[in-house]
This record gives sequence, structure tokens and C-alpha cells, in this order.
Amino acid sequence: MAGPSFGGDGDDYTPVSEMNMVPFIDVMLVLLIISMVTTPFLEQGVNVELPVAGGQSLQKQVSEQPIILYVSKNENLRIGDTPVSRNALAKELAKLFKGRDTKELFVRADKAVPYGVVAEIMSEVQSAGIERVGLVTQPQ
Repeated sequence: MAGPSFGGDGDDYTPVSEMNMVPFIDVMLVLLIISMVTTPFLEQGVNVELPVAGGQSLQKQVSEQPIILYVSKNENLRIGDTPVSRNALAKELAKLFKGRDTKELFVRADKAVPYGVVAEIMSEVQSAGIERVGLVTQPQ
């Protein structure tokens, strides 16, 4: 008895012209899982504990996104998500506000930052041509 026949002399078989998608899907699922696991670790920020003060909240309609300057308790500065040094603060703010209609900046300083440091930073902000500076606090 002869062995199993697989199509005679081999001329009956044609190569598969379709792409195998299983390895591609496997790789994509692994990349998806990696990105889902690492995304929470990528969020960075400055932990700023705002002082508590009375006052009214500013409820006004503005067409432009407000620019916020963060001052952390170790006196690191950040404009939005971009870290900035004290030496480059005035230049960076002047560049940011160059094409804006409203020259208004909000300062979110940690309550542990000395008043003198906040005053110096506000002086640099005003030297950059910012007309209005608001201090952000926690409501009581």
C-alpha cells in the first residue's frame, strides 16, 4: 500500500495570494495593551496647592484660551504644560501674547511660595507687556 496522496505530482497546488492578517493583529493588540498601560504614567504636572481666599469667581466669555502660569512650591515655573526658567519668562510670555487681543494671564502659585517670589514673578510678567494679571485661589 502506498502512502497518502496529496494531489499527485504537485501541480494541483497554487500559492496563497492573500496576506495572513493574524500576526499583524497580534502585534497591534500588543501595542494597544502597551499604550493602555503606559499612558497613565505619561501624565505629568506640577502639584500646586492653592491658597484659600474669598472672592468671586471670574465668569466671563472669552474667545481665546486663557494662559496660566504655574508656580510650584519649589519655585519652578510652567506656562500651561511648558516648563520655563525665570530668566526666560518675560521673553516666552511676550512671544505667547504677541498675536493675542487680550493681554491677560492667570497665576496659580502654591501657597508655600513666599510672597516676595510671587511679587517678583508678577513684575517680570508685567515687564513682558501683560496688562492684566489674576491670582487664582481655592474658594472658601
